Parts: sequence; C-alpha cells; structure tokens
Amino acid sequence: MNMQTYWGDIHNHCGISYGFGSLENALKAAKGQLDFCAIIGHASWYDMPERRAPLEFLVDFHTNGFAKLEGHWDQVREVVKQFNQDHEFVTFQGYEAHSSEFGDHHYVSPDDDLPLVKGKSPADIIEQLKPRRVIAVPHHVGYTPGYRGGNWESFNTAISPIVEVVSKHGCGMSVNSPFPYYHDMGPRDSKSTVYAAIARKHRMGFVGSTDHHAGYPGSYGDGRMAVVAAEKTREGIWEAIQARRTYAVSGDKIDCRFTLNGAHMGSEIAVGTGERDIRLDLTACDRIDKIVIFKNLRPWKVVTGWDMLNHPSVSGSTYKVKVEMGWGDNKAGYLWNADVKVSGGSLRSVETCFRGRSVLAPTPELKDDPELNALGNAVHSQSDSHVSWSCLTVKNPTTLHPHTGGVILEIDGDLNTRLELEANGISIATTIQELLSGNITRHKHSFNSEAVVIHPAIPVAQYAFSGSFTDSEQEEECDVYHVEVQQENGQCAWISPIYVV
Repeated sequence: MNMQTYWGDIHNHCGISYGFGSLENALKAAKGQLDFCAIIGHASWYDMPERRAPLEFLVDFHTNGFAKLEGHWDQVREVVKQFNQDHEFVTFQGYEAHSSEFGDHHYVSPDDDLPLVKGKSPADIIEQLKPRRVIAVPHHVGYTPGYRGGNWESFNTAISPIVEVVSKHGCGMSVNSPFPYYHDMGPRDSKSTVYAAIARKHRMGFVGSTDHHAGYPGSYGDGRMAVVAAEKTREGIWEAIQARRTYAVSGDKIDCRFTLNGAHMGSEIAVGTGERDIRLDLTACDRIDKIVIFKNLRPWKVVTGWDMLNHPSVSGSTYKVKVEMGWGDNKAGYLWNADVKVSGGSLRSVETCFRGRSVLAPTPELKDDPELNALGNAVHSQSDSHVSWSCLTVKNPTTLHPHTGGVILEIDGDLNTRLELEANGISIATTIQELLSGNITRHKHSFNSEAVVIHPAIPVAQYAFSGSFTDSEQEEECDVYHVEVQQENGQCAWISPIYVV
C-alpha cells in the first residue's frame, strides 16, 4: 500500500470557548499549512477547584468558556463539517474535558453528530458517546499527578490509542527531554511522563499538537502531528490514528518512515527470538544533530550528524535553505511581503513556518477579538523558479521565545545556483556556494529593527538519512522500539513505538 505523510493539529483552541479568534479564521489558518485538524472547545472540568481567592479568575473563565461552547455547539459542528473536504483538507469534531484526577483529554471523532457530554472520567465520557467513533487523547501528560497530569493507573489504550507528547506546554516524553514545562501549571513529574507509561507496559502512539489558544492550528514551533496514511480523507487519517501510524514533531515537518520486519510505526508484531530487521528513513528540514533508536527506553543505536557527514547514506545535489523574518519592537504586528527567485536550479518544495499570536491561556487583560487570528500568512504563488508569500511577525515574547515567520526552500541545484530575495525593501542576492559558508542578515532600520536572515544552505546528505539495522536479542516479553530525532536548530521528532512480542 502506497502511504503518504499528512500533517495535522488536533488540539488547539479559539474563541468558541475560552480561546481567542474566530473559528472560521482558525480553520483557514489550518488549511494554509496543514492537511487536517480538529478545533477543540473547552467543555467541562468535573473536579474543578472551588471558587475562592485567588482562584476566582481561573474558575470564572473556565465556567464561562464551558457555557459559551455549549450555547454554540450545533453551530460549531456545522462549520467544522462544512470545511471538511476529502483529499484537500480534512476536519474532525472534538472538544476537551479537564480532570485533576485523570488528567486532561481532548475527544476527537470523525462523526459529525458528536454530542457535547460531561463525565467524571474519560471512560465515562466515551461510554456516553457510544456508538459514535471517539478517542480520548491525553495531553500535557507530564504535569504532576492530581494536577491535571497523566494518570497511567487508569490509562486505557482501547480508548486512547495516541498520546500528545509535545505542545506549547513543552515535551512530556521524559524529564530530560527538550522543551521543559514552564507554564504556571508546574514542572514535569517523572511519574507522569510518557516514559513512565511505557515502563508500565502501556501501548500508545505519539502525536504533537499546539494547544494554541489564539486560533492558529499548526502554529510553527508549538507542536504538530503526522500520520502515515493511504489517503487524505477522514477515513484514511482515522484509520492511521487507530493503527498508531503517527508521530510528533515540535515544528519542522520532518518526514519519517520507521519499520520493523516490514511493520510500520505503532504496530504490534510477533517475532519472538527471531531477527528484527529495522529500517529508518528520514528527510529533515535542517542539519540532523542526532538520531536515537531506543529499545525499552534505552539508547540502542545512535547516529550523529558527524557520522552522517563522514559516512553519508544519501547523496544528491539538493539543498534546504530557510528564509526567516521578524525581530524588531512591534507588538501589534509587522506584515512582511516576500519573494524569492531561483536561477540555475529548481525550487522543489516550500515549507511554511507561520505562527499565530503566542497565547497559551487567558489572562485578565486579554479581550477576545474575532480577527485576532486573521494574520495574512499565506503563500501567494509558487513555481519551480519562484515563490512569494506574506507573514505577520511580532516582537519576540522573550529573548528565548521567537515569534518570527518564514519558509524552508528545497532546491535542486549546484554551487552556482542563485537566490534573489525581496522583502519589504530588503534585497539579498546570493548563491548556494556563499550560503554553504554561513548565513546572511539584513535589517530594516538602524536599531531595534525588523530583520531578515537567509540561513546556511544544508546539503541533502546532512538532512536526510536511510539506514537498516538488525537486532536478534529478545530482552523483555514485549520489546519496545521507538525513535527520537533532533536537528541542529533544536527542532525534534518523536516516532511512535513498534511493540515486538
């Protein structure tokens, strides 16, 4: 069966509950850089704390948000349904239920008649929703047990085939994973992490989603998910989710294939004491720093960027070049209009790195605006020699948290291939040869200025990997193999396990 990689975000929020921005704008933003999505409203919190100082604001915005979704649920479902178009852009229905005891879950369904129900546990809610097809997806699982973190005592893979391992909250794989938790909900707790769940012999697939609260599904750098599916339809993507042919990325669309004896990521396969033939194929978006194949949560094979440089597994004259813009002191937003022409080579593909406004939860000073997520981010034209786009950037929230935008260009060419960039009056002309030695930056003004950077060109041998490995040792009753990938720019992928019995 010919499988393709499709990109999505099935956990993000907008103004249908206590998020910001319109539902229609959120779906348009998703359609601009994803293949599928679910827009999630906040529906309930069965064991919410009492309304008392200093929790009045927290309890009130939850209560009001729940009521808002309930009052507009029929309208929300209809809009989501109307945006679904198989083979072009796929939507799913869904909503979220908090739980201090069981952890937060979002409920996702391919069925448009999904009713809004409340329950004391994920199992209770799923039972009420029968006979509809619904999954309960645990998210931000790394928080402390009892503080809306993962509850692996009650976890049931039958209703939760996938787990959200990375989002705007951070990464919940382990307490040593990149992207620690720094939201006001607290730090990561080792007992709640995904590694703890696997150590308990639970089986699950990995996904990422943004948990973005300003109506921008797929916002770059906040978490995304991939499915390996036969077709871009509701049924095709739903089948891949149920089969756990999924993986998580932090932002860059790292294309991954991972098989064991021909079985895809997420599979359970009976091998016993026989040989395990492992195949891994990756196409990243930046220079690969390291690839780790884990066996039973311990590094089993490690491939570094230096290994790839000295012993390349892929050859060719293809390069990736990222064009990034932003910076400056503009909190309201700065709209870029940019254009790149390629000569002496061919533009093979363009990947967008568009962000929504950085909002994770309501604050007293934030007011909803339906147009908050109408940002003008779009690719306007594209050919094998040219691409033009626009994107809105704002002042970076901190010196460690970017709010830039841009695109990643994949170019077939050679050292003499030429790139010409025009962006809001900034002009840069360069070659692949020049970009192999470093980046190029330009500023709009003399200080505190918006700026553009063309990042170094990355040869295909340093961003793509193909390798085969053989293991013949059975260590446990069920050996668990999964893969983690990290690029030099810090972007990561977490590939769902294969379970060998």
